[in-house]
Amino acid sequence: MRVRFWGTRGSVPTPGPSTVRYGGNTACVEMRTNAGTFLIFDSGTGIRELGRQGGTVSAHLLLGHTHWDHIHGFPFFTPVFVPGNRLVIYGARDLDRSLRDVLAGQMHFTYFPVPLGDLRADIDFTELEEGEIRIQDAVVRTHYLNHTAVCMGYRVEADGVSVAYMTDHEPYGPVGNGLRGGFVHGGDRRLIEFVRGVDLLIQDAQYTPDEYDALVRTWPVTPALAGLLPG
Repeated sequence: MRVRFWGTRGSVPTPGPSTVRYGGNTACVEMRTNAGTFLIFDSGTGIRELGRQGGTVSAHLLLGHTHWDHIHGFPFFTPVFVPGNRLVIYGARDLDRSLRDVLAGQMHFTYFPVPLGDLRADIDFTELEEGEIRIQDAVVRTHYLNHTAVCMGYRVEADGVSVAYMTDHEPYGPVGNGLRGGFVHGGDRRLIEFVRGVDLLIQDAQYTPDEYDALVRTWPVTPALAGLLPG
């Protein structure tokens, strides 16, 4: 399996000399199996450059969640404008709107000149809960994360290796002894078991332990998630 990072930033694109090493685009990661299965994780602005590679595209786009920095590159993904291309979009099942409606919302004529329904590629939507699906030769397992929107983490197994993709997760409960200690909440322990043994873990790590303890740990457990978690 090959993994390529097209966007690694959160919230907004950050172009300029200070972001040359990792790039200034928001979240987008490409994975391709040896058999050619084409997986894309998130459609931040990095997906624009990914879409400029040319050729016929048959891909699977897996969204961690639908905050802007994970979807605002989608309207600029050139393959969705080309007849003959195919894209299946996956994301966590929301409580009050379909995944299609969420993506169509940012392409309403008030915000964007081309509505979702006018895209020429063949586009399908699959809404996910926790579980396991097969995408061609890849086995994809899903796990809810804690964020202010319903948020999904993914574990992909193919070609004898495993990769986990998880962004924007906030620990569910207190961390023993600060971030340098152990996780004490059952939800955090479930997540640790979900990623245990992966060959590559992709997870944001924006803050130092001191910054996190002092400034960041403010989000409560997502109320919408409480009814979705098993047990």
